[in-house]
Amino acid sequence: MRAKGVSAVSENSLFLPNAVFVSDSTSVTDIFHEIANQLSAEKLVKKQFLPEIIKREEKYPTGIDLSPVNKNLPNIAVPHTEGEFVNTRLIVPVSLMTAVPFKNMIDPDQELPVKFLFLILNNDPAGQANILAQIMDFLRLTPVANLQELFKLTEPDKIYRFLSEHFK
Repeated sequence: MRAKGVSAVSENSLFLPNAVFVSDSTSVTDIFHEIANQLSAEKLVKKQFLPEIIKREEKYPTGIDLSPVNKNLPNIAVPHTEGEFVNTRLIVPVSLMTAVPFKNMIDPDQELPVKFLFLILNNDPAGQANILAQIMDFLRLTPVANLQELFKLTEPDKIYRFLSEHFK
């Protein structure tokens, strides 16, 4: 797991340069462990975040099949937990070097190979759906070629720059 950058960013941004990750882990639990450790070190999440995000992902899967948007796009997941376990409002992008199986949000009996996470941190309970809607709008409105470029990036600083420029 690698994270780079500095935490200087505008108040309105949903991204921080030090909260963008590239992971070579091959299981959901390992990914969550790595991310939670880094986010905790940055004081972005509370101690209970890790067990809660694991529990929530098991109960309410977040894998999303992007083939209806375009069959050439990889699947994503949007893991999150309740606002009481986080200290901020942020999207944490995670590029996965190897596809990792996540259960499908629509059909939990189906596993999807996922290559990219948009992990949602939101300490505003009323805003959870809003951030998810913003992510879905980004995926729907961004040209497929641009999304393919994003999903191929393997350097945190380049992922941060791309999202800072394209996520509106």
